Amino acid sequence: MGTPVFAVPSLEALNNSGYNVALVVTQPDRPKGRGKKLTPPPVKTTAMALGLDVLQSETVKTDTFVEQIKKLAPDMFVVVAFGHILPQNLLDIPGRGAVNIHASLLPKYRGPAPIQWAVINGEKETGVTTMLLDTGMDTGDILMSQTEPILPDDTSASLHDRLAVLGGELLLKTLEGMEAGSVVPAPQDSTLATLAPMLKKKDGKIDWNMPAEKIDSFIRGMTPWPGAFTFHEDKRLKIFKAEPAEITAAAAPGTVIKGFQDELRVAADKGAVSILELQSASGKRLKIKDFLQGKSIPEGTVFS
Repeated sequence: MGTPVFAVPSLEALNNSGYNVALVVTQPDRPKGRGKKLTPPPVKTTAMALGLDVLQSETVKTDTFVEQIKKLAPDMFVVVAFGHILPQNLLDIPGRGAVNIHASLLPKYRGPAPIQWAVINGEKETGVTTMLLDTGMDTGDILMSQTEPILPDDTSASLHDRLAVLGGELLLKTLEGMEAGSVVPAPQDSTLATLAPMLKKKDGKIDWNMPAEKIDSFIRGMTPWPGAFTFHEDKRLKIFKAEPAEITAAAAPGTVIKGFQDELRVAADKGAVSILELQSASGKRLKIKDFLQGKSIPEGTVFS
């Protein structure tokens, strides 16, 4: 059971390792792009290419859905970024339980956006965890975990891709360990739990009152979704890449200050931020030198 790109390496790992994937369950095709063309989820595309049976369902709570799964008499569910919390009557079906892959070192960052929040919060490392599902939000017993460093230039996109592959590898190790009896479920310590709530488009607005290092982490964590942005003359500027820089003059946070030629340097609460790649509301993504050739943003300009 899975839906987005993150779940694809785990499906491929299962299939390539000889496990009998009796059914792939994923969400329905959704409208995508400017043309709103119905587009299958990545897991469906992969499953069909592998010749696997696919079931798409808007919900997992109907009697019809539960009966379809019961007829398969599965030994195990493998659930990766599926998008649904499974009810108890579904979790009771597989004889060996439901194994889930979560993109954090649980109990830290429970919730739907663990990769983004780990980068936003300036963590130095994160990882993936396999666990047995229960009806809570990422609260099940832990099976195995694997740590992955967060690099200084990581965005949530680059970290996502590494963790997706790592998740597939850890899944196979977990299943082998369960079969051998060497992997034993361990309850989570909920007193150590932190949350990674879903992000919305409005959450990408940059707060220039943060220190420069935190703004850098924020921009990287918000890239590519929901995207970091600020306002210039009431128009949205999307910021894709930036780096901390020295403050060259006392200025209120959000104020453009003197920098090098072809540089856009903005004061923060502590230090400054040099914007490297950005996009105007009606333009395309550009490196700062190319952007400034078409539009001047003078010193003293205040971003909001």
